[in-house]
Amino acid sequence: MVEVDESVWQFTKKHLGYNDEEMKKFRENPRNVDVLAKAPALLDKTIVVEIVESKGCNSQHKVGDRFIFDGAGNLLTKKHPKRICIYALVPLAQAIFAINELIYAGVDPNEIRFKRAGCFDVGVDCGGWGHIVMEIRVEKRERQ
Repeated sequence: MVEVDESVWQFTKKHLGYNDEEMKKFRENPRNVDVLAKAPALLDKTIVVEIVESKGCNSQHKVGDRFIFDGAGNLLTKKHPKRICIYALVPLAQAIFAINELIYAGVDPNEIRFKRAGCFDVGVDCGGWGHIVMEIRVEKRERQ
């Protein structure tokens, strides 16, 4: 059985704003126990999404632009272009979820087979405006 330190439970309760009843339900779910036990692995990661192709992007995303997320999938807004297209972020949710699952399973997340995603705008040739392609990778977190 996986053990989670009581201080982690108390931090989680406060962080999520749970009352005692909600926390009891949360603690009774074995998946939550497993995730909290493995969460430190996420804290050591940075998820980097880099634009590798861009044509006609209304938000002006260019090749080389990067979106940075912490290991848990939180967008680190101070490390981004001023504008971020919502349509670029949508497909990243699934990729970041898959990366988290690989980390929980003890698998190198950079082994993910499909590392690229694109916004859903199909580009001018297909009746849209533009299109970007993004590649995702995981790096060791930079300590500041």
